Amino acid sequence: MTRLYGVQYLRAIAALGVVVFHAAERNGSHFTIGAAGVDVFFVVSGFIMWVLAETRQPSPLTFLRERAERVVPLYWAATAVMVAGGLVGLFPNMHLTAFHVAASFAFVPHVSPSDGGTWPVLVQGWTLNYEMFFYLVFAAVLFLPPARRLPALVAIFGALVCLGLLLQPEGAALRTYTSPLLAEFLIGIGIGKLWLAGAMPRPAFGALLVVAAIAGFVLVAAGLAGFNPLVLGPLSAMLLVGVLALEQGKWLFRFIPLAYLGDASYSIYLWHTLAISVVMKASGLLSLPAATAIALSIAAGVAIGIACHEFLEKPIAGYLKARRLRQKVGYAV
Repeated sequence: MTRLYGVQYLRAIAALGVVVFHAAERNGSHFTIGAAGVDVFFVVSGFIMWVLAETRQPSPLTFLRERAERVVPLYWAATAVMVAGGLVGLFPNMHLTAFHVAASFAFVPHVSPSDGGTWPVLVQGWTLNYEMFFYLVFAAVLFLPPARRLPALVAIFGALVCLGLLLQPEGAALRTYTSPLLAEFLIGIGIGKLWLAGAMPRPAFGALLVVAAIAGFVLVAAGLAGFNPLVLGPLSAMLLVGVLALEQGKWLFRFIPLAYLGDASYSIYLWHTLAISVVMKASGLLSLPAATAIALSIAAGVAIGIACHEFLEKPIAGYLKARRLRQKVGYAV
């Protein structure tokens, strides 16, 4: 897949939005719109998966292996750190049970014994429960002929979302697997199909879409529009289509630092809350002003993400790639 700077920019902005959201929340302030970074991530994920599948035509098992290698090791590492911290008492409000820990590692939605929320030990990992479910369904659809894949995805996710809206299930797993959030992956898939077909709008209209999407997010932040997938999904789609139109028309400038943050966005997303927790505790002991504490938390959250990207995520990816190459050489011999 050709490197798309616009997509990397969106991943960076989405991750930074989540970091600011958590930093503000931990200080008793609010930046709720930052949580909409998750909606942007889901739409972008659907787009990337469709484009990768259509351009590379991987087998279902190859697709799942690549997704697992990308997502699982880093998430397991972050979860293990959280579990270890909970066991030694670093997180006094955390209550661990064997089932919740096992479900967290297995990407199974489960009610947290700490506060009753539907999330794993690493709280932000709740989004990965959606991602892994999406990957499993997507891999299953890859068994079908290419022409039938999109209709199958529309049928499956459309049926699940409709069931969720009709039945309003109470169980953690059923709530997750019938959530309207699943439609955001489908929106991204549709954008991916349009992109490969060269059906993006003109750059000028793309710029208008970006402006309109930003205005929509501002309205949501001001409480003038609903904070839900029915609003945030379409806004994220407008943003992605607009950025892709700008990129296709060569209107998008290359800003390497922001693209790098896009590369590091997964590490930033997974690890930032650990740094925020440490900074907030230190800020309380030092009686730092709220604005200073939030700024330091944001900086620390991004910094730990970059460090994990460089010293954990990249080495793991390099090792797994080298292992695959060795296996191919072995088969060839």
